[in-house]
Amino acid sequence: MATTTATLTISSADLTSNPLAITTSSTLYKAGTTIGLEQTTGLSKKVYAAAQTNATLINKDDYADNTHSRVYIRNSGSSSTDFFTIELGSSNIVLGRLYGGDFLFIPYEGEQDVDITSSATNMELEFMVINEG
Repeated sequence: MATTTATLTISSADLTSNPLAITTSSTLYKAGTTIGLEQTTGLSKKVYAAAQTNATLINKDDYADNTHSRVYIRNSGSSSTDFFTIELGSSNIVLGRLYGGDFLFIPYEGEQDVDITSSATNMELEFMVINEG
């Protein structure tokens, strides 16, 4: 059985009047079980030479509905002005923008495509789906 643990650490010396340090972790399990997620797309990198509009990054047809998967997406560029907009499929629900160095890590149920729009040319991102099948 695979065991994958995601850990997030947030720290700041000047965000609040006292130093801030938060660390949390979670073991990634299949839905309703204590069995670890066993499949992954592997970490992939995509370079978009041309600007994209609602391009499918993650296709819902590749994953079973109602699962307990996770999606990682990172804008691997360094620009503070160029960004990727992340949307959920045909519903066009905007999750947000990822500027250079930004990332997201979200639960994914496999019911919608994950689409991206890029604000410029020659942008790159990395992504991975950790899933149960």
